[in-house]
Amino acid sequence: MVIARCTASSKSTHALFKSKKLNKEFMMKKLLKQTTLALICAGASIGAIAQTEPVKTEKALFILTSDSLQTQGMSMVLANAMAKQGTQVDVLLCDKAGDLALKTTVSPPLKPMGATPEGLMMNLVKGGAQVKVCALYLPNKGASKEDLREGISVASPPEMAAMMGQQETKVISN
Repeated sequence: MVIARCTASSKSTHALFKSKKLNKEFMMKKLLKQTTLALICAGASIGAIAQTEPVKTEKALFILTSDSLQTQGMSMVLANAMAKQGTQVDVLLCDKAGDLALKTTVSPPLKPMGATPEGLMMNLVKGGAQVKVCALYLPNKGASKEDLREGISVASPPEMAAMMGQQETKVISN
């Protein structure tokens, strides 16, 4: 009777082990299927995101303070490119970048286009962009409004602050 119990016990243990092993295999297959499905969905989502059009910026405010000609030039190149894409572009010139607004400023042409930062800036003005010098620039430079290029004016801090605070305005500072 003891031997019969051990044999029966051994058979039931073997059946239980086999059942757990099958259950484990079932769970692994189920997990593999779920993981595969998740990866397929993620891949489809990434593909859909990659194919969507970029969000168009309605307004852009370039705040330029750098005295570097290349930084000034690239800022104007990007501002012109955004304007051509239909973005309303405004430029605020401060510190050494304010010199671009002066009639007397003549920068060397930048390669590869052979354009100057002030020439690119004036293209923006001709296209309808508002270019302004900060309120501190002229008095600290010892210059006046008459020294500014045609189409360039002096910014008012409340006006600029309001523009910077508009949700649809992207502020780019160099």
